[in-house]
Amino acid sequence: MLYIVGLGLGDERDITLRGLEAVKQCHKVYIEAYTSLLSFGISSDGLSTLEKLYGRPVILADREMVEEKADEILSAARVSDVAFLVVGDPFGATTHTDLVVRAKKLGIEVRVIHNASVMNAIGICGLQLYRYGETVSIPFFTQTWRPDSFYEKIQRNRNLGLHTLCLLDIRVKEPSLESLCRGKKQYEPPRYMTIKTAIEQLLEVEQAKGESVYNEDTECVGFARLGSEDQIIVAGTMCQLQLIDFGAPLHCLVITGKTHPVEEEMLDFYRIRRENL
Repeated sequence: MLYIVGLGLGDERDITLRGLEAVKQCHKVYIEAYTSLLSFGISSDGLSTLEKLYGRPVILADREMVEEKADEILSAARVSDVAFLVVGDPFGATTHTDLVVRAKKLGIEVRVIHNASVMNAIGICGLQLYRYGETVSIPFFTQTWRPDSFYEKIQRNRNLGLHTLCLLDIRVKEPSLESLCRGKKQYEPPRYMTIKTAIEQLLEVEQAKGESVYNEDTECVGFARLGSEDQIIVAGTMCQLQLIDFGAPLHCLVITGKTHPVEEEMLDFYRIRRENL
């Protein structure tokens, strides 16, 4: 059996009871470690808080393992119970469909245990989930690569009066270009996009496109460490949010569309006051 288990967003205790029962009976436990960031890490004695709760060693599954060595995970699942842990929900912001498809083709039984993800937790700000359009990803710009495909999607959403969730780039265990040229992989330090960087890039694309999809005065909501006890939620204009220190990752951003009066009432609890800037 292959269990795909969502961990939720806060800490190790956010796993569901069903998920915890599944993990404790598994022979091997992997945790996917490239699409999100665990707010629960390594304790002072070097044992992860996950391992303490589960009573099992947890194998870190980075992008290379999942994409290039998935056979190891599937081979183990053919003869024993294996858990593949995912921060958030298994099929939330990033799907793991390929692993499920490969397992089913091999005749391996798959059981998915769901949990909260950024896709539904953003409802806390008061913007109704059914009033969101297509979600977009904002990648880090480089000197030679400045993708802007998200712009048209945001434009479509705003034309329909819909809100847009922007998921911000995460760079974990990315090989440097120089090391690839040398034929020996060396990895760059992890990078997590901030709301400030995301807005800078959004405004740069708007300036280049010039279609008035949004501007510095466009209302947005910024989120940091959503689902954690120290989460930050701030509503304000793009210009205002650039002045806020949201602290440690992960960050995400919502560009608001047409709002209902009830949505406005809830947003007021998170709105920046001029005297606080």
